[in-house]
Amino acid sequence: MNTPDLDSIINAYRGRTRDALLPALWDIQTAFGHISPEAVRALSHTLRVPEADIYGVIGFYTLYHAEPTGETIIRICTSPICGLAGSSAVFERLCHRLHLPGGGTTPDGQYTVEPSPCLGLCDHAPAALISQRGREEITHAPITDLDALLDEPHKPHGAVVAGYPAVLLDGIEGESAEWLHQYGDYAALRKALFDLTPQAVIREVHEAGLLGRGGAAYPTGAKWEGTHANLYIAPQNPHYVVCNADESEPGTFKDRVLLEGRPHLLLEGMALSASSVGARKGSLFIRGEFPEAERRLRAALEEATAAGLLGDSIMGSAFSFHVEIRRGAGAYICGEETALFEAIEGKRGFPRIKPPFPTTYGVFGKPTAINNVETLCALPGLVQHGADWFRQWGTPKSTGTKLVSVSGHVERPGVYEIAPGITLRTLLDDYCGGVRGNLQAVLMGGAAGTFLTPQDLDVRLTFEDLRAIGSTLGSGAVMVFNTTTDLRDVLKRLGRFFQHESCGKCFPCQLGTQRQLEILERAATPLPGDRQRLFDIGLTMTEASLCGLGQTAALAVMSALKQWPELFAEGSPS
Repeated sequence: MNTPDLDSIINAYRGRTRDALLPALWDIQTAFGHISPEAVRALSHTLRVPEADIYGVIGFYTLYHAEPTGETIIRICTSPICGLAGSSAVFERLCHRLHLPGGGTTPDGQYTVEPSPCLGLCDHAPAALISQRGREEITHAPITDLDALLDEPHKPHGAVVAGYPAVLLDGIEGESAEWLHQYGDYAALRKALFDLTPQAVIREVHEAGLLGRGGAAYPTGAKWEGTHANLYIAPQNPHYVVCNADESEPGTFKDRVLLEGRPHLLLEGMALSASSVGARKGSLFIRGEFPEAERRLRAALEEATAAGLLGDSIMGSAFSFHVEIRRGAGAYICGEETALFEAIEGKRGFPRIKPPFPTTYGVFGKPTAINNVETLCALPGLVQHGADWFRQWGTPKSTGTKLVSVSGHVERPGVYEIAPGITLRTLLDDYCGGVRGNLQAVLMGGAAGTFLTPQDLDVRLTFEDLRAIGSTLGSGAVMVFNTTTDLRDVLKRLGRFFQHESCGKCFPCQLGTQRQLEILERAATPLPGDRQRLFDIGLTMTEASLCGLGQTAALAVMSALKQWPELFAEGSPS
């Protein structure tokens, strides 16, 4: 493999502006393993960005390195699900074998070992991300085999995918992607361009009742309507479509399955959104820990462009739409829509104050429609077959099929496509093959979710039913824990995740996540008043934080304290 020199990388970005910063940093790090002061100076002159700003970006994102790293970087996942599967022991054994207590880089420069937040491979716990100079592979179980981990890191990482309805998961077979000759000729986009008006498409999405699948459950039609309205208010303003593929929350991995398995479904969904809101450019922002998904998306984008399904004058129409794939660099906060815009613009992922909202002031300050991967993937079928077809699944308030990511102590962890309205018991018993051992708790909605107990198994999996009992469907994460689980360890890992991922922009979250973690780390021998301190900290973060990260960082902890107050009783057993 020929490694490009620094000048050739820098020259490729001449004439670009700050928005090219993240891609340029990735090109440099992929080639050299880290981003040197020489590279920072060269980028500063080329993109007209102060060196201090570039160092600020490098330090903000976990996957960038300003210091030399090994030829192979091994990141071991520390999420609750991988922790259950023994990832901490794997990390310790690996560090012991390489003589790196606590991690670091070997003296010969061959290996760097790091702990990592969730890698989106909860169905294959324990998981690791292997980064080799110039290329990246994902490996999964059995990473307890250290020889295989060090010497043969690449293993396939398909997922269990199933469901009684098969709409979004239709076409996903084994570990390969669905390519264009299998997917088809973007029939829904053709219908939208030649048989429908943009207003008619938005009306169909409205009538279908499609709620956002990223966790907030905001009506997709309302979001599009607001963005489209700006065509008349400020017609000179370009519009943008953004796909949020920064799936980084522990317990959530459904979007990874769609990205790797059905890239054309997502691209057609983005094009449908663009044609409806008047956008000509789109950004697909994918988390940095998904290198295989990125490769498949780029290949699918090339296929669609070559076939005239994306790009200029699509299908011979007057509509043109260009998609740029942007790779994140390890920051959960970029799942928040305005922080994602900042990352696309080449900045640290700090959330913006709202209003103004993205529909009027989004990426580059222009009207923007931003949707989650699953939301966009739901669009081709909806537009092709209509709102009534979409509403045949689910309930009047939770329409269409929904993907759920099930992990932990079940016989068949994986991604399942359900019709909202089935019970949690049905999901675990009929879809997932039952719970391994005796059920203790289910964390609904991911790291920012709430705990359910065995008494809640008959709750219907809908947005409205879960909300009625103080829980959430969120992005569809279902984390299952049997009675062998120490829930205090689970909470400690969640606390460590939020403390690590807090961007630090607002004081309640910055300090609150630190204090929360400190208390959780002494949970085995709590101090008098710790339980009340956790409630006070959690309430402060929930009510006063700037964005959704801080507002939800304590939900699982406060939920656990209500369900099991003895967890932090003074003198509780270790």
